[in-house]
Amino acid sequence: MTIQVQVPSSAEILERDAQHNSGLWQPKHAFVRGEGCRLFDADGRSYLDLMAGIAVASLGHAHPGLANAISEQAQRIIVAPQNQANDVRSDFLDLLFELAPAPLNRAFMCNSGAEANEAALKWARAATGRKTFVAARRGFSGRTLGVLPLTWTPSYREPFEPLGHQARFVHYGDLAELDAAIDDEVAAVFLEPIQGEGGIHPADTEYLQAAQRLAHERGALVIMDEVQSGAGRTGKFLAYEHAGIQADMATMAKGLASGVPIGAVLMTDAVAQSMPKGGHGTTFGGNPLAAAAGRVVLTELKNGLLDHVERVGSYLSAALEALAAEEPRIREVRGVGLMIGIEFKEKVAPTLAALEARGVIAINAGATVLRMVPPLIFSEQEADEAVVALRGALADTQAA
Repeated sequence: MTIQVQVPSSAEILERDAQHNSGLWQPKHAFVRGEGCRLFDADGRSYLDLMAGIAVASLGHAHPGLANAISEQAQRIIVAPQNQANDVRSDFLDLLFELAPAPLNRAFMCNSGAEANEAALKWARAATGRKTFVAARRGFSGRTLGVLPLTWTPSYREPFEPLGHQARFVHYGDLAELDAAIDDEVAAVFLEPIQGEGGIHPADTEYLQAAQRLAHERGALVIMDEVQSGAGRTGKFLAYEHAGIQADMATMAKGLASGVPIGAVLMTDAVAQSMPKGGHGTTFGGNPLAAAAGRVVLTELKNGLLDHVERVGSYLSAALEALAAEEPRIREVRGVGLMIGIEFKEKVAPTLAALEARGVIAINAGATVLRMVPPLIFSEQEADEAVVALRGALADTQAA
């Protein structure tokens, strides 16, 4: 027997949401289901999803293997804190370190990117005995008080200062400034290999290699914030692998479990051993439900999804660069894999709105950058559809 579920209209859902939400956002859409790279609102309209929950839905929406793994795990056991061993978490960690580059060999499991970044700061302080960090202008590592000192945007930080850590901000890519900033007071250099919220800016290989060399020469650690760029989004498991460096820690979240809340700090044996017993912990981190979801994601990445991301990402970038050559309002297309930013010479909000009117959901990365971070299962045909829609949206906004 098929059970019919009566879904309220989008307008009804949005009205109810507005009565109780925090007021930080004003949603325009009420999505009630998804399929692959498509979202469907409560009124039945379909949208091509170039946002993926902000780089979260790695395997798209309603992925059968993911849904089955979550359902089966929920019928076995959901709760098993990390002071108790669990079979599915052990499987997840085995897969994680088949994909993660050496010398990373240990993981602290948590629930979000901000939590992973906070834990990395704490481990860096334990490992070095130092309190100062070097971070990048335009960088974004979270809004919680523990990691907010490393987020560049003054409007995020200043209302809550003074903050607990000290950060020295350097221009992303400026080697001389980086060299001057790292001294014997610095616990770690904390960088995104590709700045996400700051506008999709990939770091130069030379810059990341210099960051590793300078940090290690001066007794500091290298922490790569892979919350948005990791879990295969660039065609490598971790984006910093493109530069051929070795990190002491890497933080992950977002796409690692394709929508189930998860976070992780990957670290070397030496860093892991520096935390005193009982020095850190979490209740929900590494729970079997998240581990079961993550295991599906890691299995897909291991079995060919990384190559798919590299191929489709290159295809989409080439098509966008061709469009940019025709459109004087586009300044630049940049990114790696399926983490792409299109920088405009004007504010991007009207173009995003025009895309939505054409049935495509994307997101900005700053006032002038349109960000495309679709599910990793995105196809060439869907890439063509996205570019056609963007061309149409540009025509719409030109006419307006």
